[in-house]
Amino acid sequence: MALTLYPAIDLKDGACVRLRHGAMDEATVYSDDPGAQARAWVAAGFSWLHVVDLNGAFAGHSVNGEAVAAILANASVPVQLGGGIRDRAGIERWLAAGVTRVILGSIAAKNPALVREACRAYPGQIVVGIDARDGFVATEGWAEISTIAAVDLARKFEDARAAAIVFTDIGRDGMLEGLNLDQTFALANSVSTPVIASGGVGTLGDLAALKAGASNIDGVIVGRALYDGRIEPSEALALLAD
Repeated sequence: MALTLYPAIDLKDGACVRLRHGAMDEATVYSDDPGAQARAWVAAGFSWLHVVDLNGAFAGHSVNGEAVAAILANASVPVQLGGGIRDRAGIERWLAAGVTRVILGSIAAKNPALVREACRAYPGQIVVGIDARDGFVATEGWAEISTIAAVDLARKFEDARAAAIVFTDIGRDGMLEGLNLDQTFALANSVSTPVIASGGVGTLGDLAALKAGASNIDGVIVGRALYDGRIEPSEALALLAD
């Protein structure tokens, strides 16, 4: 089964950055031109872009609107966007602006009814974002750790018909140490909703290991390893293709 490779464009103060462990004070700036970065990833052959408004995730509302707009204006492929989208108005605004799929993270844990409502209203356009530290769901830009197990939250949306679940292990994010395959596969095997893996990809070997056990895994998000040149886009895309 082919897996979709999503290059990450994480936005902080209008720039493209990567964090370590989700800490805003551990940001490495890779580009101050999000539109150009979008063009570069499209030119490299990627069929989707994964965009996160990091400031928005902490603020609880969209902050990097201009940067996202620049990405949308320069991307000829679908874009999925997360970070600070917490209400119906925000969902509608970004879908109207040209975002293909909206990722709902913190609100999935705090107001699951809204997520269900959005899935019904916008079929195929709502992704549930589940970020976990030590197996428990983190919210508010990963600043708060709940008592909800990631697998339990995923199961809550089993009948919501979300387009996908993005599962991120915060402890691995930006560290290039490999995905948390045990937790990723455990969550994917507990639901029928397709799962997109995230957090820790550092080598082609990490992608190969994910694909080898990829039951119900739809794709994988890669950030720092692409920006640092540790993974060559053409090689990764070929590896994940059928």
